[in-house]
Amino acid sequence: MYNFRKITAAAAVVASAALVPAAATAQIFKGETAGVGDPVHTMFVTFANQAGKADVEIQVNAGQTLTKSMLKGGRQEIDFFSTVPSLVNLMKGQKRMYEKVGDAAEAAGQLRAILGFKAGAYHPVTLAGSGIENWEDLKGKTIFTGPPAGSASATSEALIKIITGYEAGKDYEAVRLSWGEGYAALADKKIDMMVRPAEIGSSKIEQFGLSGEFRILSIPEAVVSSEEMQALFGRPGRGMLQFDGGVYKGQLTGGEITALGFTQFVGTHTGVDEDVVYAATKAFWDNLDEVHATAFFLKDVTAESAFTSVNVPLHPGAVRYYDEAGIAIPDALRP
Repeated sequence: MYNFRKITAAAAVVASAALVPAAATAQIFKGETAGVGDPVHTMFVTFANQAGKADVEIQVNAGQTLTKSMLKGGRQEIDFFSTVPSLVNLMKGQKRMYEKVGDAAEAAGQLRAILGFKAGAYHPVTLAGSGIENWEDLKGKTIFTGPPAGSASATSEALIKIITGYEAGKDYEAVRLSWGEGYAALADKKIDMMVRPAEIGSSKIEQFGLSGEFRILSIPEAVVSSEEMQALFGRPGRGMLQFDGGVYKGQLTGGEITALGFTQFVGTHTGVDEDVVYAATKAFWDNLDEVHATAFFLKDVTAESAFTSVNVPLHPGAVRYYDEAGIAIPDALRP
């Protein structure tokens, strides 16, 4: 479990993601990430932007389901991708969405990491007037929990069950849509609540406070120390995060909000040339000031946080950079 620091309202200002430049290189590398407005997208595009300065041109295909992107990466069909730590073990064990994927374990063995980062928190968002003011009010409601093929829906439903005991499909209706459809459904009041992973201070979440009021449910203090919640916090890529509810205009939950935090990492595979990954990694860290200026949550990207929630070996090209830079690598992450 990663220990997230507290985030204050004054600091949570998100800038626009940098655009990926065209780099003068003979080879174009394929990259996949989440949709625009997602912190994972912001980080990946920022990485690709810096890599381009080292003539490593990454063609970014956004709006992808990361469960599929990781599988494609492990199969070496794409070269760089956003990676979800919690999915690694599912791939290795051929579980859940990978249950019928015969080469899932083999693909997982080909995954390699470049750097990790703290992405944000799960936001349980409901509009004023929905009849939801606390977790118990979810009984009989319609809740968007995430996309059909992703891991977020399972995490959202686990979070609800731990806090309330409610089960999807029995105690409430769980709706699975694309992220964009989920936002639209809540805005149009076609659903009662949306559980959305997002960076703290997300402009997407802030939109609900521009035309009215909304509420982000906080994990109750009495539940935080429970064995089940601690187990959820302890899963790969998860942790407890606390932030000031006043970071969002029109947000009704006062004081500090306790949430399920999530982390991710930028990944590649064993087939990408060592010199390519070294150049991309070095360019990213050499231009860290520009990275920090891209979005507030990226200010937490430092040498000390480089291996946040990384649970596959580092790529040899990344290892070469970190060794040269004198950044200590955990033994478990050396290939």
